[in-house]
Amino acid sequence: MFLAKKLIGGIIDVVSNIDPGQFVPSDPPPPRRPLAYAEANESEEEKQFRRVFQQLAGDDMEVSPNELMNILNKIISKHGDLKTDGFTIESCRSMVAVMDSDSTGKLGFHEFKHLWNNIKKWQGVYKSYDRDRSGTIGADELPAAFRAAGFPLNDQLFQMIIRRYSDESGNLDFDNYIGCLVRLDAMCRAFKTLDKDNDGTIKVNVQEWLQLTMYS
Repeated sequence: MFLAKKLIGGIIDVVSNIDPGQFVPSDPPPPRRPLAYAEANESEEEKQFRRVFQQLAGDDMEVSPNELMNILNKIISKHGDLKTDGFTIESCRSMVAVMDSDSTGKLGFHEFKHLWNNIKKWQGVYKSYDRDRSGTIGADELPAAFRAAGFPLNDQLFQMIIRRYSDESGNLDFDNYIGCLVRLDAMCRAFKTLDKDNDGTIKVNVQEWLQLTMYS
């Protein structure tokens, strides 16, 4: 818990000490729309993705943390060039929490699609910065990899990330890399929402602080 608070505090500190325009968090998931409206206004690619999503999510068209874990682990098992111990249920609960814009406890179509697009984008960054093709990103490769993903962080925060997410050798595997980026992305989106005048500083009350810590 102490380390988590230090990590969150470090994120707030580092964002407040650089040009906020350097951070490129993803846009929030779009609001949920009635199915009839969505189906009438979707591109062919989106319709195809919705059909796949329905097969994955089932009749309720919602992905629970457990379903998300099964989906991600099934897909990642087909990528032998990505080293991973598998996504844990704790990691998937955290991902659902920070992506669940309508507070259902599950991911709907747009929320899941938003997360999936981020994972695909970050997978490309991960593979391009795995210089030695070990399936992991080493500590010396992390700064450039996180910068390419939209998060230029200082050395202090990288050391926190390495202690929290890396193995004994300082290497970061794929599931921990994705879990870390999802949290960073959510924190930076929350920060930018609270940074009304876009000057890189925010003031938070107890309620806002609890929301930041509980959903990251």
